[in-house]
Amino acid sequence: MPPSRPYLHVLSLLALLACLVWTGRAEAFTTTQSSLKLCIAPVRAGDTASAMLARPTRFDCTTPHHQFGPGDFWAVTATTGFPKSDDHARSVARFASLWQDRVTLYALYADGRILDFTFNGTGASRHLRIGAMIEQDLPERAVPVVRLLWRVDGSANIRGIVNRAALETPNTAITNDILATVVYAGFAGLCLALLVYNFALWVTLRHRFQLAYCAMIVSLLVYAFSSSGLFAYAFPDIANNHRIRINYAMLSVCGASALLFARYFFEDRVFDGWLKRASYAVVAVLLATGAAFVILAPWHIAQLDLMFSIAFVAELVMVVCVLWRAWRQRSDFLWVFAIGWATPVIFACLRTANSFHLIGSGFWLDNSTLIAMSLEALLSSVAIAYRVHLLCRERDDSRLRELAAQLLADTDPLTGLRNRRSFLQAIGTRAGDQQLMIADVDHFKQINETIGHDGGDDVLRAVASALRTACPADALIARIGGEEFAIVVAAGAPVTPNAVLETLRREPMPYDLTVTASIGHCTGPLDTESDWKRMYRCADKALFAAKAAGRDRVRGHVTMSRVA
Repeated sequence: MPPSRPYLHVLSLLALLACLVWTGRAEAFTTTQSSLKLCIAPVRAGDTASAMLARPTRFDCTTPHHQFGPGDFWAVTATTGFPKSDDHARSVARFASLWQDRVTLYALYADGRILDFTFNGTGASRHLRIGAMIEQDLPERAVPVVRLLWRVDGSANIRGIVNRAALETPNTAITNDILATVVYAGFAGLCLALLVYNFALWVTLRHRFQLAYCAMIVSLLVYAFSSSGLFAYAFPDIANNHRIRINYAMLSVCGASALLFARYFFEDRVFDGWLKRASYAVVAVLLATGAAFVILAPWHIAQLDLMFSIAFVAELVMVVCVLWRAWRQRSDFLWVFAIGWATPVIFACLRTANSFHLIGSGFWLDNSTLIAMSLEALLSSVAIAYRVHLLCRERDDSRLRELAAQLLADTDPLTGLRNRRSFLQAIGTRAGDQQLMIADVDHFKQINETIGHDGGDDVLRAVASALRTACPADALIARIGGEEFAIVVAAGAPVTPNAVLETLRREPMPYDLTVTASIGHCTGPLDTESDWKRMYRCADKALFAAKAAGRDRVRGHVTMSRVA
């Protein structure tokens, strides 16, 4: 696949997303059919629930919630009466958990009776259901609920005053809980599997991008545990606003870990220069804004949330810069990263658009981090496997180069036989009596003068080929001098110096030259360096005897005895 193609795919998806946001069609993906339309009114001194229900003109049904700013508010359903159902006598009121100090829910029945239910910090936690929805069972009565009213005190109004409000039957509420449970349970199982997988890889390979990925998975697991409402199940006395602080902290750690993962996943050349410094700066900003929200909220909470959102915008810009640089640098990992992170980038853009109130909220958007990261995790596991495959291939290539370099260091480059150093190292590993043969090409100086040095090199290669043919596979054969060769075989090996000489005589030589050699041999132990020196002197004397006798012959010296 060409390096630019996945990059263009990501740009196309981002462009499509921008079109959806600005045309308002993204609402189709971010709202739920069961959400009730609410009208808002700021709280005034002396307000009561019954008075507010009787004065609908106090409420504003057109202004978006976020434009009211933080404070205390009334929120009422825009219409009276709800669709009838088989179980209309018993209803369940549900609304999303937000940053609020206190919420009071009022249910107006058809007979004029008003029931109220109060949720403070810990009270909201005790009524949380899967998906961070506050749920209240309304008592069974002979008449149905016709209107719902909320009084919200201390609303930060970051994502709204009352979100995703619904009046449902118990069966519908259970269905919603099951759906949310499936989403969170599937995500948690996937995260645990990937955490074990990547941590095991890190223990073996020790690459930093694996640790960054594990940190991202852990922060997402904690985020899922908190944002799902399960944290409140485990710690029912925790204030709901503290649980929201945990969400912010984990999202900042997740964003920082994701950027560090990209930093270490790509080759170093992708992050050369300003991009490396900028990536670390964005990581620091993400962590700092998350910590600021956790520590300082609710002080200037809207501004803290804005800084937090801007930090994620900076991260999205960094991702685009990284993809651009990776494309320019022809990174080997661009396509797997682009495919794996396209979905998280799109959903991060949606979440950021929601933070800036460009699009509405809903179940799928509120849980888009989990959905996006689930898809990313599945694809990134393939990307990481591909990255590990390339690392293993680089390691194997490095080992092959090392072996090749070692082979070159141990091999005579002209003949391909062992060189003197390698030969001397190898003979020390051979046990028992050995036979040493030293072969010297006769009149080699004249050969060089006749056919030149290149022709002489060809002769030496032919001699080496003949020695390989004549000797068994376990023999040590080396070129130990200019035209001098050495052979070591076991004393009882089925090869004789005369057979070696005969093979040399039959070997075709360059320019149809007749090339002969003299061989001296000796038999004895080669256990120590002293043994080698004695054996070499012995075989060398035999070689001189062969040359003195007229060359092209074999001479053997007395067998060396093993020294006690």
